[in-house]
Amino acid sequence: MATRHASLALYVHIPFCQAKCPYCDFNSYAGLEGLMTPYVDALIAEMALWREATRDARVTTVFIGGGTPSFLPLAETERLLTALRCSFSAGGGPNAEITVEANPGSSDSSRLAGLRRLGFNRLSLGVQSFQNDELRLLGRVHSTAEAREAYAAARRAGFENVNLDLIFGLPGQAPAAWQRTLAEAIALRPEHLSLYALTLEEGTPLAADVAGGRRPAPDPDLAADMYLWAGEALAAAGYQHYEISNWALPGYRCRHNLVYWRNEPYLGLGAGAHSCLPGFRFAAVRDPRAYIREVMATGAAPSSDGLAAYLTGLRHLESVVQITSARAMAETAILGLRLVEGLSLAAFRRRFGMGLLSAYGPAVAELTALGLLERSNGRLRLTSKGRLLGNEAFERFLPDA
Repeated sequence: MATRHASLALYVHIPFCQAKCPYCDFNSYAGLEGLMTPYVDALIAEMALWREATRDARVTTVFIGGGTPSFLPLAETERLLTALRCSFSAGGGPNAEITVEANPGSSDSSRLAGLRRLGFNRLSLGVQSFQNDELRLLGRVHSTAEAREAYAAARRAGFENVNLDLIFGLPGQAPAAWQRTLAEAIALRPEHLSLYALTLEEGTPLAADVAGGRRPAPDPDLAADMYLWAGEALAAAGYQHYEISNWALPGYRCRHNLVYWRNEPYLGLGAGAHSCLPGFRFAAVRDPRAYIREVMATGAAPSSDGLAAYLTGLRHLESVVQITSARAMAETAILGLRLVEGLSLAAFRRRFGMGLLSAYGPAVAELTALGLLERSNGRLRLTSKGRLLGNEAFERFLPDA
């Protein structure tokens, strides 16, 4: 099958949360604790469906995301990891990057020590802010003090690779408040920082509050200033800017996310999880109950040597899209341009048998003239201005642009 003899990244989705944040449109749910055990049963069953198809794949990164994976009982997490190691070649060895996401509100010392003991070697903490009023606005279940304690507990547990997620550009957020949050984060000295501008997602309570005039609309110009200031502060502190929203100390770039940005194969497990295997993108049904029902009803893995036919036999998939050559080139260009180093023109030609400038000459010329793209050392990359206007650049590469 097409998944054999290839590197593969694994993503496992845990959809459970202690509370649903008003800005969040991720596939996550509060109040479904009763589904945790049957959900892990279904994840283990889904792993079995992929065991033979991926038996020769070399798995080097695993990312447990959500939702709030740290909200899952440790016993269930242990079952999950044990099955994962039996089904795939990750093994938890010293060269595998195994990340778990956690919220400070569900990450006390014993839980973090347990996660480290189970073999996780990278922790991503959803701090979001070090200002209590902003945490209340975001509906977070933790306080600033709890965020600090969770970070300290992670260090005591032995985590030597920690990421902090932070959000800026909030409704009514003052630049000074953002600067205080980032200064505190830098002082903690995590190995990695992910900084995201708030996006008002349709259907979320926060978007409804802004639309109804109960909250001020975020100021995109102010958010751009916050982003630029953050870049300068992080550079001065020794962090390397390697992707639009991500900074790391030398040697600590997120290897799992680099798979996405390089448009390499990855397999997603769980409700709503997305996957990209050679020639196909596909996604599982989002509803956890439906996911459990359909996976458990599938039974044995489909019998087929072709990936297309194999995917049609998986009942829990709600979408399967065949990737055309034009779509693959566009996605590789768009994702690669998210990296600060940009896209290697030589690597693009080797992968597709066509030069990027041959495929997208007019778009590249236009974006270069607008000051959004530049060529340097055999690479095409976004300029500083281009990183602020990335979506305007990316849309020029879409096949139907």
